[in-house]
Amino acid sequence: MPSPANPLGLQENDMATEATKAAGQGGEAVGMPQLDFSTWPNQIFWLLVTLVAIYLLLTRIALPRIGAVLADRKGAITNDLAAAEELKQKALKAEKAYNEALAQARADAAKIVAEARAVIQKDLDAALAKADAQIVAKSAESEGRITEIREGALAAVTEVAKDTAREIVVALGGKADARSVAAAVTARLKG
Repeated sequence: MPSPANPLGLQENDMATEATKAAGQGGEAVGMPQLDFSTWPNQIFWLLVTLVAIYLLLTRIALPRIGAVLADRKGAITNDLAAAEELKQKALKAEKAYNEALAQARADAAKIVAEARAVIQKDLDAALAKADAQIVAKSAESEGRITEIREGALAAVTEVAKDTAREIVVALGGKADARSVAAAVTARLKG
């Protein structure tokens, strides 16, 4: 059974043998190779070669491509902003033209309405004058008829009054003279 000090389950002799082998090969304890001072010049060389290769890859291939993409994007954004500004100016001009056309249409409509009103008022005034003239003519004609009717009615009432007065005088036993009856009826009608 392996103990905590001996995780592989090696016997004490085996552990000593392993330590001797390691000491016999290099004479030093084996550790991390990066910390071995004897390999540092080689590591520094390859570090410099790797850094130069990365630098060359970045400066010759990656960064020009990134720069080209950024320049394309910047150009596209600039073109889009210019196009948007141009469209904005066109929209403002179109809105201004629309508002002017709307104001002109309103002014024209008001002018047409005023002209129509004037024509209608003129026609209305002419119709009113014609109607007034017809009313005056009908009124004068009616007045004439009323006067004729009144005179006819007055003459008829006078006649009826004379006949009635004569009949009453005769009925009461008197003598009715046409002249005296006519004078009495005329005096009574006058007041």
